[in-house]
Amino acid sequence: MHDHSVILTLASGLAAALVFGAITQRLGLSSLVGYMLAGIAVGPYTPGFVADSGLASQMADIGVILLMFGVGMHFHPEELLRVWRVALPGAVLQSAIAAAAGWGCARLAGWSHGAAAAVKEPAVANIIEPAPAMRHPAVSTRLGPTVSTSTPVGNCITAYT
Repeated sequence: MHDHSVILTLASGLAAALVFGAITQRLGLSSLVGYMLAGIAVGPYTPGFVADSGLASQMADIGVILLMFGVGMHFHPEELLRVWRVALPGAVLQSAIAAAAGWGCARLAGWSHGAAAAVKEPAVANIIEPAPAMRHPAVSTRLGPTVSTSTPVGNCITAYT
């Protein structure tokens, strides 16, 4: 007998995303909300079918890679060079604030200084209005095109600390 977990996880995830994405779009919300609801629906915390969580996590990583690849295909380095004076300090400031917020929350929860210091930058995403060359239909919302991305400087700071 063959293991059908890959097919079941992929098919159930895509089917749920299609249904919930269409519903949320009809309600005037972003289809991204529907996709999150689809994940909840086939996840381990709701009754009924439960997709393979480990496999779904790996597929999600592949999805993020493909999304960033698609955004990169529309990205012009000249756009980054035009905004580097704002983007670089903004990324450093965002990382510092996120790290301080993570440390503060951990301290409020009663963690020691050492344990709180181990809480690096939380998974905080910037929502930025991209240059026209970076607009991608996969990340377009009702409010206009946006890109949700972690900053490269933030990633470097997180990896370094």
